[in-house]
Amino acid sequence: MHSARNDENIFLKFAAIKHYNMPAISFFTESISYSLPQKLKIKKWVKATTEKEGYQLQELNFIFCSDEYLLSINQQYLNHDTYTDIITFDNSEEEKLIISDIFISIERVKENAKTYKTSAFDEVCRIMIHGTLHLLGYKDKGKAAKTLMTQKEDEYLVYRSEFGLV
Repeated sequence: MHSARNDENIFLKFAAIKHYNMPAISFFTESISYSLPQKLKIKKWVKATTEKEGYQLQELNFIFCSDEYLLSINQQYLNHDTYTDIITFDNSEEEKLIISDIFISIERVKENAKTYKTSAFDEVCRIMIHGTLHLLGYKDKGKAAKTLMTQKEDEYLVYRSEFGLV
């Protein structure tokens, strides 16, 4: 016997399974007030970037924070006593799978934007894709690696336009 109640239960089970298998890109703040604009479009752009590079995105957390907060992470986990704009933690134990936390100093982003004469939004996108590229295997130590990283950043910043990000 077919009933609307059974249809509803099947729908709820399917929705739960589908939600469980969906990649999660989340945005958080620590010790700073910041609201990232165009979150949904950014999620689509970052997800498409990872897929284009042949990776599966399971969980990616962007944590926007202050200089001091990121400095304490840099000191505690990397033994570096310097300010930085980004620290990426790859938490995945499988190749081609992304599970990560990316910490971004909004104060550094704003400073970089002034230095490089760009908007804070463009700079936060550049920093976000930079961290994502690290998860995709790109490095930035050494001249050749840094050149390739910059080329990839530029490529994916242009790719943003396909998602209405400008």
